[in-house]
Amino acid sequence: MSEIKIGILTASDRASAGLYEDLSGPAIIDTLNDYLSSEWQPVYKVVADDQPGVEQTLINMADDHGCCLIVTTGGTGPAPRDLVPEATEAVCEKMMPGFGELMRQVSLQYVPTAILSRQTAGIRGKSLIVNLPGKPKSIRECLDAVFPAIPYCVDLIEGPFLDVNEDVIKAFRPKAK
Repeated sequence: MSEIKIGILTASDRASAGLYEDLSGPAIIDTLNDYLSSEWQPVYKVVADDQPGVEQTLINMADDHGCCLIVTTGGTGPAPRDLVPEATEAVCEKMMPGFGELMRQVSLQYVPTAILSRQTAGIRGKSLIVNLPGKPKSIRECLDAVFPAIPYCVDLIEGPFLDVNEDVIKAFRPKAK
């Protein structure tokens, strides 16, 4: 069996310039370590909030590294440099808007500004790309909401079987007939 690779992409001008430590990417890695019982390898990058750079990194993670799942953080707000959803749409063949809809719904339980977030998700080849907000607390809240559907989505796009730690999170897969 080939190694399961998952891309973790932080889009941040300041973190990519070394002005502050990226806390969001490591928060995603910690959360996925809690969720997954499968052995997996992170492909972790921090890049500037620059649409061409984000697009190229997503393409590299999907096409060259073979990541079955790519989770981004940052760049989903309304600010001029927040272009991660645009980069995601530009590199995907299919968009999966339900992910963003559910994440906003969950985030609205905590902050009224969740309506400003433009997270989305899409499919590039055999990779599911999911955009998350930039705050570690919000990352966990959003992943708790959408992750139950992620292993089955990866199954459907012919990615590797993701086993989860059922004591932490339950993945939904339809029962075979």
